[in-house]
Order: sequence, then structure tokens, then C-alpha cells
Amino acid sequence: MQRAFVFPGQGSQKVGMGQDLARDFAAAREVFEEVDEALEERLSALIFSGPDEQLRLTRNTQPALMAMSMAVIRVIEGESGYKIAELAAAVAGHSLGEYSALAAAGAISLADSARLLRLRGEAMQCAVPVGEGAMTALLGADLALAEEIAALAVGEAPGEAGVGGVCTLANDNAPGQVVLSGSKAAIDRAVALAGEKGVKKAVLLPVSAPFHCPLMAPAAAAMAEALAAVAMRPPAIPLYANVSARPVHEPDEIRRLLESQVTARVRWRESVVAMRAEGVELLVEAGAGSVLKSLTRRIDRDLKALALGEIEDIESFLESL
Repeated sequence: MQRAFVFPGQGSQKVGMGQDLARDFAAAREVFEEVDEALEERLSALIFSGPDEQLRLTRNTQPALMAMSMAVIRVIEGESGYKIAELAAAVAGHSLGEYSALAAAGAISLADSARLLRLRGEAMQCAVPVGEGAMTALLGADLALAEEIAALAVGEAPGEAGVGGVCTLANDNAPGQVVLSGSKAAIDRAVALAGEKGVKKAVLLPVSAPFHCPLMAPAAAAMAEALAAVAMRPPAIPLYANVSARPVHEPDEIRRLLESQVTARVRWRESVVAMRAEGVELLVEAGAGSVLKSLTRRIDRDLKALALGEIEDIESFLESL
């Protein structure tokens, strides 16, 4: 059975994640220790004990979720005796999870991944003043309807008076789940328009910045500079990139796509469809929560999915190898 390992993004974090893994497995403990050393602070204490409001700060959330994912990966590799490249045909990660995927595939080091994600979180937070940006999930909307609403919200649809602002597609997560991102006034208009257009529900997301939209351009520039200075190798197995939904191998292309990812749409639905078309039969979500497993059911009911974040789930997966 061909597998792909996939890695969650922001929103999957919770206080206490990985604590049992670190207690029971030296390989997991070493991951958290290495991240602490790379960041020169005890991020692990925040991950294990909170407080939650500090963990939810994007500067902390991003490296924390990567650390959790890599703890799972290192336990699987250590207990099975196989590298991820021997267990899977591909990797992919949702937004920040792309950095976890690259670390799992040996393209970047764990320490560099932690430092890049700390910078990414800080740069994304600073790109737009708090309160000036927003994101909304359109539940029950297809891609075409979401694009229409985004255009109407800023007055770019035919026959509309220009009202300005930014409103673009940030995430194509699954059929019926599309996320818009942009300036707060434009997103508020999009929420109102969604109701008029018959969208089942428009939910304002509890985020501190409008991710994956042109307002993040300053953060993209900061990431371009940081990525240029980081050692990167071709991943041991193909990485399906968020921006293109296609496999990439060359470090220079990966750097370019990671820079673009900050302002561009996360094409998660397309990425899963592309992996399925290449013969992947099982998605293995490594890390906190089970968001990607849930999305998989909505994208392709015939594609199997597992979420590995708890010890019993990891043990069950190891027994199946």
C-alpha cells in the first residue's frame, strides 16, 4: 500500500501535546530538546504545560506544531527501523506543516525548521496590525462561489463599484470548505455576501493575522531572505507543495514556493487529489489533532487516512507495518 505522510497546520495545537511521547520515548524527547536549543528557550515547557493563550501566539504555534510532528516521525522511525522515505511515497504539509514535511523528508534540519517557523510566525504577525485583517471559512461553498464572493467583496466583479481592500482565497481545504483572507472590512463584506449567496455558513476564524493573502507580502520578503541562508537538500521523497499542488524536488524551487506560500492559496484539496492520482492509498497524518484526516474523508471517501498523535495510534500503526 502506497502511503503519504501529511503534516497539520495552525489550529491543531493543544496544550499537553507530545508530553506522553516525550515521557515514553527518548527519540521524541530529543526532538523537543533540540527545538528548545535551536530557539534558545524552553518551548517544550509551553507545549506541555501552557498557558494556552501563549501557545496560540503564532510565533509559538508554528514551531510547536512542527516539533510535535517530528516527535511522532522520530518515534515511528526509531521503533520501526525504517526511514519515512522507506515507508511513504510522498510527503505534504498544510501551510506551516510544509516545513514539517521537509524536515521529515530530510530536506532541512530540525533546528533550521524551528528557527524558520519562529521567524515565519513573527513576520506574519507583524505584517498586518492586529485588528486590520481577518479570515473566514465558507462552509458549503464551492471554489467558484468563493471566488465570486471574494470579487464582490472588493468591488472587482463585473458591474460592481470598487470598494477596495483585499479579499482572496487563502485555503482550498476540501469540497465545501474554502477560506477567504484579507482586510477586515472586505472580509466582513464577504461574510454578509455569503449569506445572500446561500452559503451554508460563514465562520470568522480566531486568527491573529490574515494568512495566505497579499497583505502578507512583508512576511514573504523576510522568509525569502531567511530561506536563502538555510542549507537545503532535495527531499528523499517527493514533496507536494501547497502553492502548486505538484511534487517538487529541487531546493531552489522549494525555496521559491515557500516564499510564495506566505501570500498564496494553500491548494490542499488539489494536493490530495494529485497524490491519489499517483497511486497513494493511505494518508498518514503525523502530529497534533486529526484535521487532515477529516478533510481527506471530504476529498475522497475511498482514500484511507490515519491520524498519529497519541501513543496507542502510533503503536497500532507500527503493528500494521
